Amino acid sequence: MATTASTFNAELHQPGRGAGHVMTRVLIYGVLIFWAFICLFPIFWTFTTSFKSAPDVMQGRLIPFLDFVPDWKGWRSLGLSPDTIWETSTVRDEFLKRLGNSLIASIGGSLLALALGALAGYGLARFPYRFGPLKNDDISFFFISQLILPPVVLAMPFLVLYKELILLDSLPGLILVYTLMVLPIVIWIMRDQFANIPVELEEAAFVDGLSIWGTFLRIVLPLALPGMVAALILALVLCWNEYFFAALLTGANAQTLPVMVASQTGSQGISWWSMAALSTAAILPLMVVGILLERYIIKGLATGAVK
Repeated sequence: MATTASTFNAELHQPGRGAGHVMTRVLIYGVLIFWAFICLFPIFWTFTTSFKSAPDVMQGRLIPFLDFVPDWKGWRSLGLSPDTIWETSTVRDEFLKRLGNSLIASIGGSLLALALGALAGYGLARFPYRFGPLKNDDISFFFISQLILPPVVLAMPFLVLYKELILLDSLPGLILVYTLMVLPIVIWIMRDQFANIPVELEEAAFVDGLSIWGTFLRIVLPLALPGMVAALILALVLCWNEYFFAALLTGANAQTLPVMVASQTGSQGISWWSMAALSTAAILPLMVVGILLERYIIKGLATGAVK
């Protein structure tokens, strides 16, 4: 904070910097702070709701220790409160099972989509293709256009297909559908990443005796690593938050956390505290991944934006 204040004061007294420039910066920072508040408020509300009782939720109390006294009710209902964490809990066992299913399906689908998307993106960026009137740009647009299709349109075909292949209520089936779901966006991102890598580097590797696969694995992939990490995280977020296919194609064995969160609604109303605790537990892994890999995300997105 002291460094920021000194920098701001230095700019204020710098020759040629008038009051208009200072007011512009104040306005920009004010808008950014306001936008950050809007983005972070749902997370704050969800986290604090997990510590509320029913009257606190219904009366819209927001600030802990000022508007309400925090309680472990939401976490206690999951067997995750300090007084229940060491006791036997069927709800906690079910939560851990759903958490494991989400981890396996999301990571498996994201990694498989990244492997296929990297190969497809490299091919579209380096080699000319033609299928009838379709060229590389048309093929790339065809892939990304698949995201326009509403998932509900695929409900009946997937149910019939998965029943025939005995993939209903199985993690392999969920991994495959997650791969298909995020593959178009991964191909699009990786194609742009490979297109930004100078082809002269690969030509020099060919001269040194490397094959196409050797050049791809030893030269191109390391240079495209930030973009691959950004694509992986985006795919991971989409898979982690996916609800429709997880609810449609799974049952007691392979259901994920989003399905468990939605199940907190019943005939007696919504268990807001339990839903908030589950949502908080579902958000935390993605927050940790985002914080740890932030520099790769920024570098990957910036590389794709610079031509």
